[in-house]
Amino acid sequence: MSTDEHAERFTPLRPLLFTIAYEILGSATDADDVLQNSYLRWAGVDLATVRDTKAYLARLVTRQALNAVRTNARRREDYVGPWLPEPLLLDEGDASADVLLAESVSMAMLVLLETLTPDERAVFVLREVFGFGYRDVAAAVGKSEVTVRQVAHRAREHVRARRRRFEPADAATTARITERFLAAAATGDLDGLLALLAPDVTWTADSGGKATAARRPVVGAEKVAAVLMRLLRRERPAELRIERVNCNHAPALVLGGDPPEGVFLLEVADGRITHFYAVRNPDKLLAVSVPRRIGR
Repeated sequence: MSTDEHAERFTPLRPLLFTIAYEILGSATDADDVLQNSYLRWAGVDLATVRDTKAYLARLVTRQALNAVRTNARRREDYVGPWLPEPLLLDEGDASADVLLAESVSMAMLVLLETLTPDERAVFVLREVFGFGYRDVAAAVGKSEVTVRQVAHRAREHVRARRRRFEPADAATTARITERFLAAAATGDLDGLLALLAPDVTWTADSGGKATAARRPVVGAEKVAAVLMRLLRRERPAELRIERVNCNHAPALVLGGDPPEGVFLLEVADGRITHFYAVRNPDKLLAVSVPRRIGR
């Protein structure tokens, strides 16, 4: 059994496998752990018995990711305040990100996927995002092909119904709105800020009880603007550092130094900001200082 051959088969598929795990778990840290555990199992597999390496590894990673979901269930139940996926800081020069990470890893989509059951989420990711056949999906989640078809239909309809509520802007529009937002925030231009916010804009903050943050979503342009002005126009401007980065394939803002105080992702639709996702739990910010090459 050749360790080199195991690595040669696994390495090209690592970006795909990482993305599957991340979309099922909503955590880059947990996805890395899943990949590590999966590779250890893969290293002991007799390659002569593997007919389709991609399907085999996707099945292995999916099962490990679902095990992790079950292990983390209690931690989710006890979580303080809203739970948001861990932001994924990307290296904009990474070509694989353009291929594998699109709307499916936007913060809005990941939050939407959180409303699915673990099995529905896994089936949706494998079937709808990556196009695996029903037979391979069934093997990955340990259910019959008939059942998986039903689960896929249910998950697809669930996502479709909720996706209609937002039509995400293209990257250029989002970038332009983000620049205008930064200019208004930097100058304290409240009117300019309000002009960029949708009337029902929502601010959702994830602190896990470990940082100062609203424990319930804040809704409404004036209320969200007040939150932003308090956050960005504090009485220590010399210490306030805001860096624009690429998170989850969209512009995002990192507030503070190293370690950062938070990562703020903007959702833009119809020319206005419709949602702010504020990740302030320090446990979810550990990897933000270093851009990721997918599946590294």
